[in-house]
Formats: sequence, structure tokens, C-alpha cells
Amino acid sequence: MPNIKSAKKRVLVTAKKTQENKAIKSALKTTIKKFLAAVNAGDKDAATALYPQTVSAIDSAETKGIIHKNNANNKKAKLAKKLASIA
Repeated sequence: MPNIKSAKKRVLVTAKKTQENKAIKSALKTTIKKFLAAVNAGDKDAATALYPQTVSAIDSAETKGIIHKNNANNKKAKLAKKLASIA
């Protein structure tokens, strides 16, 4: 545990931000799993409805720096390809 006041604050702030980042990443994974479940079930209507929400969640995580830009684009491309495969 640090002794300097600013270092103590950094520990607290870092812990809080880590929790926020984990929550965002977990929600992102859940959204992607819901979309993939709809695709695997062959439910085109549900998958089409979930796709914009999923892409929005990916873009949001990218903007906040949770995932890298290339990682986000890769995920979106794979999801678009899966959506097109059930069409």
C-alpha cells in the first residue's frame, strides 16, 4: 500500500476504473452471445433486430478504449458475415 497521498488516490481511482471497464466488457460479451445465439438458432428476425444493438455496443467499447479499434472492426465484420449467412 502506498504512503503518498496522490499514490493512494491513484490506487482507488484505478480500482474503480478497472471495475467499470470489466462491467462494460462483460456487457459487450453478453450482447454478442445473444446475437450469436439468435444466429445459431436460425432466427433471422431476432438476429436482424439484435445486430444494430451489438454493433453499437462494440463501437461504444471501442470509443471508451476497452477494446482496440482493429479488434472492434474485426468483431463487427465477423458478426456481419454471420448475419449474411442466415439470409
